[in-house]
Amino acid sequence: MAIKDTPEEWTVTASGTPFTGGKTSVRTDHVVMPDGSTVTRDYQVHPGSVAVLALDDADRVLVLRQYRHPVRQKLWEIPAGLLDVPGENPLHAARRELYEEAHVKAEDWRVLTDVYTTPGGCDEAVRIFLARGLSEADGERFEVSEEEADMELARVPVDELVRGVLAGELHNNCLVVGVLSLTAARAGDGLDALRPADAPWPARPFDA
Repeated sequence: MAIKDTPEEWTVTASGTPFTGGKTSVRTDHVVMPDGSTVTRDYQVHPGSVAVLALDDADRVLVLRQYRHPVRQKLWEIPAGLLDVPGENPLHAARRELYEEAHVKAEDWRVLTDVYTTPGGCDEAVRIFLARGLSEADGERFEVSEEEADMELARVPVDELVRGVLAGELHNNCLVVGVLSLTAARAGDGLDALRPADAPWPARPFDA
């Protein structure tokens, strides 16, 4: 038996959208179960996201600290952002986020991993990129606002982030998954064996 996620779609007899927000919405589906019964499932509809684990030549990861109101904490994270336009190329979005949040560009891009953040209650899909060959971006810095106006930037050694994750001190999903995936890739076939930056992404098909 191959251990691999596979597409499947159970019958939906009715669907509605009781709430629509600025970026996401809530959908209510009536789903037919294998025994023939019908149940109601509410979930957040999300456009999808990208995140960037930017690794410098000193084996440090570029991280930022940002207030997240739902959890009432300031979290250390890696640069990330929404796929604002349907079909948007995720690599283009990742480059944009790295520039806007850190004023950094990268020469080498790979797909580190793809995840569903909370598939029991949200359809958000995130593609996490590995970016290497970092340098200062050209031009003026992007003007940030709202929570991002209070962001702090740092470069932290990979080993220190791994320790923080396993100690329960770092909780951001993309940072945790990204750092542990990086460590696993190094212990396996190496970073150059990662998927190319334009690898297909069935969860969020994109234009080349």
